[in-house]
Amino acid sequence: MTEKILKNIHFRLIYEISTIVNSSIDIAEILNRVINVLTEVTGVKRSTITLLNKDKQSVSIIAAHDLTVEAKQKGSYKLGEGITGKVAKTGKPMLVPSISKEPMFLNKTKARGDKEDVAFICVPIKFKEKVIGTFSLDRLFEKNIALENDLELLTVITSIIAEKINSLESIQNEKRKLLLENTFLKNELKRNYSFANFIGKSSKMQEVYEQIQQVSGTNTTVMIRGESGTGKELVAHAIHHNSLRSGKPFIKVNCSALPEDLIESELFGHEKGSFTDAYQQKIGRFELASGGTIFLDEIGELTPALQIKLLRVLQEKEFERVGGTKTIKVNVRVITATNRDLELALKERNIREDFYYRINVFSIFIPPLRNRKSDILLLADYFTEKYANENNKKISRISTPAIDMLMSYHWPGNVRELENCIERSVIVSSDGVIHGHNLPPSLQLGEEIDRFSDNNISFELAVNSYEKELIVEVLKKTNGNKLKAAQLLMMTNRIIGYKIERLGIDPNKYKVGKS
Repeated sequence: MTEKILKNIHFRLIYEISTIVNSSIDIAEILNRVINVLTEVTGVKRSTITLLNKDKQSVSIIAAHDLTVEAKQKGSYKLGEGITGKVAKTGKPMLVPSISKEPMFLNKTKARGDKEDVAFICVPIKFKEKVIGTFSLDRLFEKNIALENDLELLTVITSIIAEKINSLESIQNEKRKLLLENTFLKNELKRNYSFANFIGKSSKMQEVYEQIQQVSGTNTTVMIRGESGTGKELVAHAIHHNSLRSGKPFIKVNCSALPEDLIESELFGHEKGSFTDAYQQKIGRFELASGGTIFLDEIGELTPALQIKLLRVLQEKEFERVGGTKTIKVNVRVITATNRDLELALKERNIREDFYYRINVFSIFIPPLRNRKSDILLLADYFTEKYANENNKKISRISTPAIDMLMSYHWPGNVRELENCIERSVIVSSDGVIHGHNLPPSLQLGEEIDRFSDNNISFELAVNSYEKELIVEVLKKTNGNKLKAAQLLMMTNRIIGYKIERLGIDPNKYKVGKS
């Protein structure tokens, strides 16, 4: 074969391999196709590609021509073992004119017969001078064969495929990492929302746990009722993550937080051009929740017009996007929550009767914290540990006076208010103990008022308690504004500032939106 013809063959081969390398993201598929085209163009008898294993101490066959599956499985070499292992270890190519005369050749795959005499060439696959595998081929032994040409060709091919192999392995490693993280997060969610992690041993909470357990394994629509801060979203999470849909999406929608003119688009999506700002198609929350659960919080805030649209989804499991004509079918479990008196809303015709009965299939009522006082200390201990860990503080206990204050308070904000209260107390504690004076002013005020029932009360304490109560009430009315509070109380800004400081009142506590 003339040198010119050989160069043309090599040029064609390199061109085809370059095309193959960019045709897929599957390493095994690419390498097998490279080997097949090499065999087809050059007529080599057998070829194999090995890659470095995770242990970095051995290489194994990833692609091969003229090898059985069983033979491929046998093709694993420790670094330094045989010719393939030696090339992988040293990073230097090896050329064996006749394997029958080479004691290092192991023939692990048993693909070569005893009488078969072939030449063997093996070159390292390197990326940035690091060996990531080997590429080898067999040629039938002939005295006048130019093995150097094959060696040169293999070296060029390995330089083409090395970068692709490295990049695809990085992608696969990242995918494996993401998959492990995803699995870990899903398991964490299941642990976080398992019944064992719910705080509360009161009889009322035991009833809630029993109801969650009863309904979790079904597809029934659930309505969770209770005051703000009682943990309605937590119960919704628990139902989802203990159901057969736990591996599917859990989509939350706060119906009161979305403007009335946008909520339909948020729930059902919209088509491009369906209204002024609809620049592109949007997928709604129901579609995003397909196969899983959608949690509609503050369901009592929906208008009667939207209730009709939602009623169709609840009954028929279908809808159209805003501005669209195509009917979309969804398989979604619906969990709703409200702190409103829906029965009163029903009487006042703010809630449609058919809608009310459709969402109220299985109702779970979460009692307010003031009705399960035996859980207060359990929750306080849990939040103390949680925020002590988060803030790298060591809190050993809650003092007895502080416990009395926690137990006597009426908790209008329920568990959420208790959590905020403990978080603040952990931060301000300076001696590893949560004392009464570490608690927010609203709790201290309640304790001082309770002391008026005692006969042994000093005049100074009584006056201080009254002044504190009066100032706090005015600060609540003025959104924590000291100047306005001073005007209402007919005192100067300097005097009210002095009293606020002396009585330990925090005006920021009474600003709207503050916990």
